[in-house]
Amino acid sequence: MNLRLKLRDNPLSPPQILAMGFFVIITLGTLFLKLPISRTMPLSWLDAFFTATSAVTVTGLIVVDTGTAFTTFGQTVLMILIQIGGLGFLTFAVMSILFLGKKIRLKERLLMQEALNQNSMGGIIRLIRTLFYFAVTMELIATALLSIRWIPEFGVGRGIFISLFHAISSFNNAGFSLFSDSLSHYVADPLINIVITLLFVSGGIGFTVIYELMHKRKWRTWTLHTKVMLLGTFLINVFAVLSFFILEVNNPNTIGDLSLDGQIWGSFFQGLTPRTAGFNSLDYSQMNPSTLMLTIFLMFIGGGSASTASGIKVTTLIIIILAVVAYLRGNSQVFAFRQRIDTEVVIRSLSIIVISFFIVFIAIFILAVTEDLPMMSVVFEAFSAFGTVGLSTGITDQLSVIGKPVIMLLMFIGRVGPLTIAFSLARSQPPRISYPKGEIFTG
Repeated sequence: MNLRLKLRDNPLSPPQILAMGFFVIITLGTLFLKLPISRTMPLSWLDAFFTATSAVTVTGLIVVDTGTAFTTFGQTVLMILIQIGGLGFLTFAVMSILFLGKKIRLKERLLMQEALNQNSMGGIIRLIRTLFYFAVTMELIATALLSIRWIPEFGVGRGIFISLFHAISSFNNAGFSLFSDSLSHYVADPLINIVITLLFVSGGIGFTVIYELMHKRKWRTWTLHTKVMLLGTFLINVFAVLSFFILEVNNPNTIGDLSLDGQIWGSFFQGLTPRTAGFNSLDYSQMNPSTLMLTIFLMFIGGGSASTASGIKVTTLIIIILAVVAYLRGNSQVFAFRQRIDTEVVIRSLSIIVISFFIVFIAIFILAVTEDLPMMSVVFEAFSAFGTVGLSTGITDQLSVIGKPVIMLLMFIGRVGPLTIAFSLARSQPPRISYPKGEIFTG
């Protein structure tokens, strides 16, 4: 983390370059969305900036309807911003260098190590190449499958475009939809539910996990990260789907009046989508408060490290849980699958959770002061923005000129990463003095 690029004209650290890179892409996206060819209606600079931020941070919160406010050109701009934001602008930069037949310098390798949250630069270019081709392949296959449903409904040209847009939006966990009600019209459609969920789960599980699954087929050969990520994802998803069904089965405004098939598909989709996907097949403004609280918890967790998802990450939560269990059992070390987890990793996980919570808390406090909106909706919106989820109870377009920048900042921090932001602002200095141990009573 404390590596700096010793360049004559660029003494910035990797975290600072990453943060600035995202900001530059957002600014360019804003300019393109403001073009008359991009929109069908007047669009303020604030709303254009908000939309570009939401697209690049792959969030999906909108202040104008994507399907009606933007032309096909504008929707294509959003699609490109989502792809760049999801895979990372550095991925495209490195792939361009590779296509041109040039060598990847140490600078690019350091940046990619930071962007993908890797411990070393070994195999980083191979990982990027696999990531890029996997993403494109998944999106093209999904486009073909979704076209089966949407070509008969919208025609060949528009049907393929809608399928491609939703495929890219899904894999990158963006949650942008060209339909005003997102995917509510397809709540009981098996094809739409399966394809969309497979996309955002594969995109949100983590590229290092995907790479390992492609090259290692046996459980015993997987790294500890992959084992923890896969098991954690499975348990959280099962818990989320069952909980959603139990909490909403008697709610006539959501799944209560649907057939059993519709209830199962609705619970399945809405149980998985809070993990930063952002699509909804049901109206969140009509859900029970208990379901909203469950969704807030899932949005805060997010997906996997080095993925298109955000949040504190599944592995971060599991490491802290394991640390608590170890403490209660009187163990000084944390273990998982007969492997020891380094203390530095535990401290890093704790730092991520604490910093993330305080960032969201401060944002909620500001929104509570500036916005005349229901408190539950404000809290839901803040956690959705930080987790770059994009789910909303319908208040996004009602935010004030103060509320929108607050949500934009949450989306930016959530996508870049709270630790990346912290490291880009702080100056790391090794301690020069060793102090005696003191006692503090806790609990």
